[in-house]
Amino acid sequence: MENQKLVISPAPHVHGKNDTRRMMGDVLLALLPALVVSVLAYGWQAFVVVAFSVACCVLVEWFIQRFMLRGENTIGNLSAIVTGVLLGFNLPANIPLGLVAIAAVVAIGIGKMTYGGLGKNPFNPALVGRVFMLVAFPVAMTSFPEAVGAVSGATPLAMAKEALKAGAPVSEVLQSVNFADMFLGAKSGSLGEISVVALLLGFGWLLVRRVISWHIPVCVLGTMALFSGIMWAVNPAEYMSPLFHLLSGGAVLGAVFMATDYVTSPMTKKGMVIYAIGIGAITMLIRLWGPYPEGMSFAILIMNALVPLIDKWVRPRRFGVVKTQK
Repeated sequence: MENQKLVISPAPHVHGKNDTRRMMGDVLLALLPALVVSVLAYGWQAFVVVAFSVACCVLVEWFIQRFMLRGENTIGNLSAIVTGVLLGFNLPANIPLGLVAIAAVVAIGIGKMTYGGLGKNPFNPALVGRVFMLVAFPVAMTSFPEAVGAVSGATPLAMAKEALKAGAPVSEVLQSVNFADMFLGAKSGSLGEISVVALLLGFGWLLVRRVISWHIPVCVLGTMALFSGIMWAVNPAEYMSPLFHLLSGGAVLGAVFMATDYVTSPMTKKGMVIYAIGIGAITMLIRLWGPYPEGMSFAILIMNALVPLIDKWVRPRRFGVVKTQK
């Protein structure tokens, strides 16, 4: 140990190409296929909701920085735009624009800037806005217009939960479910969650660009599949299959674009796995036995709160420290 030295070379140093603006730009490109599908499914009202959400988020962040925090302007790093798109993706296409503005104020003002801005917020801002809206305006947040090609305006999760709660067997529920439509986007729901294939295209882009790793999305979806698969195997007449749970609701949107937020997720790979397993398990607990059809948003926020504990428990090896051989 005494003979080992940590050598640091003098300047100039080589700088990496990654920065916040580039990564946020990649996220926006990854979200583009889902935006296109939502416009095809709901018409231009979908684009209006997302665009208005983005405008409100940017305006709220600018206002707070200009008149309250008086710090460096961060609008240019595109993080407020990403929050605006993700917030819009978590809203129905027919939601009044006044409620979109309220959601943006909560997401940026409370979920992000209250803690000091990007990099300091413990919770995903877009999900803070969504959960607030779900609690404060439940009717507006659960009233979805009928998407093009969808059988009804009800989401598959809500429809299945109500039918099973009323005593209908799974075989009867499955008569109104088309897995191909759920995969492609012919189902009702929040703007960004209706097309699984579009979200997976975005996931592939983020992996190629190395913006995120596979650990969190795969472990979230894997845990959901395992949890629901066990329940389905035990009682297939009462519980829906893993495929249904993976294709419905915000499973893929949350696993790929929400749970992977750099600021609110663990730093280590092992920590990411623990974090993701928690999200998947809590999501299924809420879906199967909770009051809401969907549990992804609540699960991510709960695990966001536990991230400091996970990072403290799963500490990376300190740079320059060599373990002694015994």
